[in-house]
Amino acid sequence: MRMFLKGKTALVTGSTSGIGLAIARALAGKGANVVLNGFGDPDEIERTRAALEQAGGQALYSAADLTKSEAIEAMMAEAAEEFGGVDILVNNAGTQHVAPVDEFPPEKWDLIIALNLSAVFHTTRLALPHMKAKGWGRVINTASAHSLVASPNKAPYVASKHGVAGFTKAAALETAQAGVTVNCISPGYVWTSLVENQIPDTMKARGLTREQVMNDVLLAAQPTKKFVTVDQVAALALFLCRDEASAITGANLSMDGGWTAA
Repeated sequence: MRMFLKGKTALVTGSTSGIGLAIARALAGKGANVVLNGFGDPDEIERTRAALEQAGGQALYSAADLTKSEAIEAMMAEAAEEFGGVDILVNNAGTQHVAPVDEFPPEKWDLIIALNLSAVFHTTRLALPHMKAKGWGRVINTASAHSLVASPNKAPYVASKHGVAGFTKAAALETAQAGVTVNCISPGYVWTSLVENQIPDTMKARGLTREQVMNDVLLAAQPTKKFVTVDQVAALALFLCRDEASAITGANLSMDGGWTAA
């Protein structure tokens, strides 16, 4: 079972760094062709793409802007032309902005909903015909602990992630007899460079030590007081692609150190 995904193609959005890159690496490591998507330094992205090919199957990169449905359609068409279609769809791309509802810039609301939620619809609607025709498919959506609970000043993010969880359930019911599973993973705070880079500014703004920022601010809601790692999320995504996970569909799988258990 070492290369159990050989011959299958995975498209992972938001995969040039963080959780998405870890998932792309995990899938490539089991033989999958991978379509990368996201923003970043072109040279670094090319190095990542080449490394994925060394690890498993073929890899290509799409710079599609997922806030635009026509760009998503072009990306999915490119994947179909290159590999015949997408067998594993990982909707991971997302963005965040923090402000009270009555001060929230409307253009930021539109951006967050477009990228975090509408893009999930567009990629899924375009991937499902191929999956149904083959009688096998996996749709894995990166949601968040905020798909289950809310925090102040994050209204559009919370709304989008609740939407992803609901969309996951509906799509799972529609595909339950088609050999396709649709699930979402809901991490708490995940240790990424994005999180790490926020720590110095928070230390300065609040007059706290690095340890205080990590334990009393970032990990305040996580009972384990440990960050989730990108490799842990990737391992769960990989398991959902196995035949042993074929009975898991419509699930919202929490990976949040106990955050949503309370």
